[in-house]
Amino acid sequence: MDRRNQTALKEFIILGFSSLQEVRLLLFSGFLITYLFTLLGNTFIIILALVDQRLHTPMYFFIGNLSFLDICYTTTTIPQLLIHLLSERSNISYMGCVLQLFFFFSFVGTECLLLAVMAFDRYVAICNPLHYTLIINKSICLQLSAASWVSGFLNSAIHTVFAFKLPFCGENRIDYFFCDIPPLLELSCGDTSLNKLLIIFIGLFIAWTPFTCILLSYTYIISTILKMPSSQRKRKAYSTCSSHLTVVLLYYGSCIFTYLRPSSSYSLHSTRLISLLYSILTPMLNPIIYTLRNKDVKEALKNVILRIESILIHFGM
Repeated sequence: MDRRNQTALKEFIILGFSSLQEVRLLLFSGFLITYLFTLLGNTFIIILALVDQRLHTPMYFFIGNLSFLDICYTTTTIPQLLIHLLSERSNISYMGCVLQLFFFFSFVGTECLLLAVMAFDRYVAICNPLHYTLIINKSICLQLSAASWVSGFLNSAIHTVFAFKLPFCGENRIDYFFCDIPPLLELSCGDTSLNKLLIIFIGLFIAWTPFTCILLSYTYIISTILKMPSSQRKRKAYSTCSSHLTVVLLYYGSCIFTYLRPSSSYSLHSTRLISLLYSILTPMLNPIIYTLRNKDVKEALKNVILRIESILIHFGM
């Protein structure tokens, strides 16, 4: 009976902002601006990292990866959300929901691991500077980056398969902004204990272990910075590390709250509000956080502007 009901399900209705119809145009404008800022900001970071030789370092290679990830991340949810805000029906096909969940959760896992890789890069650069080029070489950068992406997609594949094996018994109204694990588990009429166990078990490797490694890395990093005799070196180290640590706290805090807190304190209403933070707001803030206090990025930007000006002058514009 469960199998027959599940195959009969052709689409899901995303309730999202259905109770805020009177401000839907305002919401549409806000999300559109946020999405455009995310695309422009992260594309800007990627271009700078590619064209400026001074940014051809492991740190900016990983930041470029993060920016590309954030573009993919928001593109899986915001365009569909914008369509729902403009249309009368906020429906998504069954397969569309499967694909949205798969790609979204892939990027969630990849970002968790990539942030840990970036912390490792900062740890080696500050705590073992003499061995930095030996430990963090081009090959290692590619391997660590690829491992993060592959692990994120494998993590998502497991959760997606088990989520859509659940029976939904004809119920298709998702009280959320997009297809995600928490609302689908709430929607199912079957036993979700295995799904919750998988979230906890795999979460130990995808979220908790990387987060613990990041905290340990920064314990050693801060200890090393405090011992530095040069105040200029201290300021530079603090500048690069504070940017990454801000992103980590924003991202991991919201992800852990959404997926890995005890079920006794779980509330779908509070979870869907937090989901907006890590799925929409954080990707927009990342370029700002990484460029606001970063001298190298500012210098790279000046060089790009000067190049553009010289090209315009050359063509008499």
